Amino acid sequence: MFTTDLQSREFRRNALLLTVIAMGVVYVLWNVPALSPLAYPFRLFVTYVHEAGHSLMAVITGGEIRGFTVLSNGSGFATTAGGIRALILPAGYLGAAFFGAVLFYLINTVSFTRTLSVILGTGLVLFSVFFARPDQFGLPIALIVGVLFGLGLVWMGVKWGQTFNMFALNVLALITSLHAVFDLINLIQFTNIAMRVGGGEIRNDAAAFSREIAPLIPPQVWALLWAFMAVMMLGTAVYFSVIRPIQRGEF
Repeated sequence: MFTTDLQSREFRRNALLLTVIAMGVVYVLWNVPALSPLAYPFRLFVTYVHEAGHSLMAVITGGEIRGFTVLSNGSGFATTAGGIRALILPAGYLGAAFFGAVLFYLINTVSFTRTLSVILGTGLVLFSVFFARPDQFGLPIALIVGVLFGLGLVWMGVKWGQTFNMFALNVLALITSLHAVFDLINLIQFTNIAMRVGGGEIRNDAAAFSREIAPLIPPQVWALLWAFMAVMMLGTAVYFSVIRPIQRGEF
């Protein structure tokens, strides 16, 4: 229902309150060292979404997914074939930002939040089963992250009410999109760092983009541009789902 429920003051007030609470929870998770074990699974989830972004963009641009991996240190990599590299390479950070922004917008504008949790959770489980690959030590971290988060979302959508689903999805959306932004900001300073996996070396996305697509433009510029785009995505979602309704007096 996109009409009555969407425009109801009660729904708007509830959405705004839950957004503020979710922001507080995310801030505490990031700034209280004692809570770092609780934040760790979300760090892995952000990496999962990042690598899924690369993978899905490969399919969208005519390529295929060979698999993707999440490592225990919070990094990861996706293996694809074909597709348009100029779109696949930035699709990790921008895909995570887009995922978080769209999820944030939907949570605060539609009333079928429980159904949204079930759909998202089912998609995570299926995507993980088909495309997640173990790391170099044989640890199926990507599979575990995708399946556990997916089953958790499905269970949440079936068993818990709309308010709890809105809150939990808000936290997930904010962590994913904000992590993408801050990771890009950090990447500006460390664009030359590469990761060794097995006998090979994997460059970060900005360095790979500069080397393969636009050699005349340094990777710092691409990282900065992507960070700006990620901020714009989240800012647009916040404006149309929260700020604009406030301006219109819908709360």
